Amino acid sequence: MNINYFELLTYFIIYSFLGWIMESVIRSFCEKKIINTGFLYGPFCPIYGCGTLIMILFLENFKDTWFLLFILSFLGLTLWEYVVGVILESVFKTKYWDYSDHKFNFQGRICLSNSLFWGFLGVVFMKYIHPLTIYLLQLVDTTSIRITIYTATAIFIVDTIISILNLVNIKATLEKIEKLNAEIKDKLQELKTVDKSISKENMQNIIENMKLKRDRIFRRLYRYVYRLKKAVPAINTKEITDILSKKIEKRKKGE
Repeated sequence: MNINYFELLTYFIIYSFLGWIMESVIRSFCEKKIINTGFLYGPFCPIYGCGTLIMILFLENFKDTWFLLFILSFLGLTLWEYVVGVILESVFKTKYWDYSDHKFNFQGRICLSNSLFWGFLGVVFMKYIHPLTIYLLQLVDTTSIRITIYTATAIFIVDTIISILNLVNIKATLEKIEKLNAEIKDKLQELKTVDKSISKENMQNIIENMKLKRDRIFRRLYRYVYRLKKAVPAINTKEITDILSKKIEKRKKGE
C-alpha cells in the first residue's frame, strides 16, 4: 500500500479516539452510568488504534471478499488481543480484562463472543468506516489535519507517560503512606513522655501536619485507583484491593 507514516499516525489517533467512544458508550449503556474506559486519562484506547492499523496494513486486499475478511479479522484481532493481554500482564503484573466468565474463553484473555465481534467489526471497518474516514479527511485542509494530529499525539504521549508512572507508583505511594503511619505512631508514643506544655504542643502540631500529609496522599491515591478500577474492572492487585477496601483508613483508626 502507498501509505506514509503521517497517515498511519493520523489513523492511529482517530481510531484510538473512536475506539474510546465506542467502548465508553457500550459500557455506559450496560452499566447505566458514565464510564471513561481505558487505562489513560484522555479519550484514547490505543489497542483500537493499533488494531485498526493492523487491518489497514494487512486486510486491504481482502476487503472485497466479505467472508474471508471476516475470518481474517476474527483471527488477526483475536491474536492481537491475546498478545496485548499477555504483554500487559507481564509488564504490570495484573489483568486489564478477564473473560473467564464467558463461554469458550482461553485463559480469560480471549473469548468466542469477542472474537465474533472482532470479525464483524473488521468487515464493517474495512467496508464502510475506513473509506468514510478517508473521504472526510480529504475535505479538510492538510495544515489543519497536521496541527490537530500532532497536538493530539503530544497529548497522547504525555497522558501515556503520566498514566504509566501513576500505575507503577501505586506500590511506592502505598509504602510512603505506611511509613507516615509508622512515624505518626512513633510520635504519638513520644508525645506521652513529653512533660513541657510548649514541647507537647509543638509535637501535636507535627503529628497533625503528618496526618494531613498522609490523608492528602491517600485521597489522591484512592481517587486514582477508584477511577482506574472503574475504567478497567478486571484490574486487580493486592495494593489496589487494599486501597479500595480502605484498609489504610482502618489502620488509622487504631492509632
